[in-house]
Amino acid sequence: MRSVNVTVLGGGSWGTTVAALASANAPTVLWARDPDVSREIAERHTNSRYLGERELPSGLQPTSDLAEALANADVVVFAVPSHSLREVVREAAEHIRHWVPLLSLIKGLEPNSRLRPTQVIAQELPGHPVALLAGPNLAREVLGGYAAAAVIATADTDVALALQPLFRSRVFRVYRNEDVLGSEMGGVLKNIIAIAAGMADGLGVGDNTRAMVITRGLAEITRLGEAMGAERHTFYGLTGLGDLMATCMSPLSRNRRVGEQLACGKSLEQINAEMRQVAEGVKSSRTVMELAAEHDVVMPIVAEVDAVINEGRHPVEAYRGLRRVAAESEQHVVA
Repeated sequence: MRSVNVTVLGGGSWGTTVAALASANAPTVLWARDPDVSREIAERHTNSRYLGERELPSGLQPTSDLAEALANADVVVFAVPSHSLREVVREAAEHIRHWVPLLSLIKGLEPNSRLRPTQVIAQELPGHPVALLAGPNLAREVLGGYAAAAVIATADTDVALALQPLFRSRVFRVYRNEDVLGSEMGGVLKNIIAIAAGMADGLGVGDNTRAMVITRGLAEITRLGEAMGAERHTFYGLTGLGDLMATCMSPLSRNRRVGEQLACGKSLEQINAEMRQVAEGVKSSRTVMELAAEHDVVMPIVAEVDAVINEGRHPVEAYRGLRRVAAESEQHVVA
């Protein structure tokens, strides 16, 4: 039986890590737009820009040539920032064979259209099975061999069963979930709550406040997700509560770091220049507020984060704003 060939498009931290996981189970090509990144992976088996000196499998095949990357692909994984996804899908389309399964790793929303990544991919490449891989996965820990788990979300069980073995390892479990909407929105929304948790750390307001933000943030995530049609129980699983906890609590989290640095007085421009990576919550906050208004959902924590990012409010004022909301029943619509 012929091996399944996997191609991962995107040489950032998570795309590289998923490619490393897949390379243990199938021939895997990693496409990095930057030739310097591709060259370093080929010559040194590291991606120092995004993953420090952590060693990558020698069998992983890097390239900066998109046509070459997709020439023999049986599964295509998209791991690029949400704002550039459609452009990459369009560039890749002519090189992808019919019916090849497509997998998204992206945790953001397309600006203006407010479409989820799986929707963007399906729109540009109709007729292909489209799935999502998501969960509480910090790239450096997964690459370092720490135990972790993720979910492949797709309504097609056969596709999920075919994809699961490609990405799992002895310490990386891959589960299935049919609720693509809930699994995908959990990954989008937790990034914004993580910025709020980071601001709490930067302001030194204490663990009690951070716990409140995470818990009430989960309530906001669940309310919007349900209003959009997702299953409530999804938000208490790996792609909801699990991903939220990892992103809000870990110093490796980019979104948490953004909140922390904002609270310390740095501008977004300074933070982005120092990180050299995309924190999806920054770009998603205004889009999520638009979705909340469309579905008549109250999201006070997200609103405060959006005000800091897009309206110049200081994190100190954001936390005063959080305290202005009157406390009701814990199950009430106001967080």
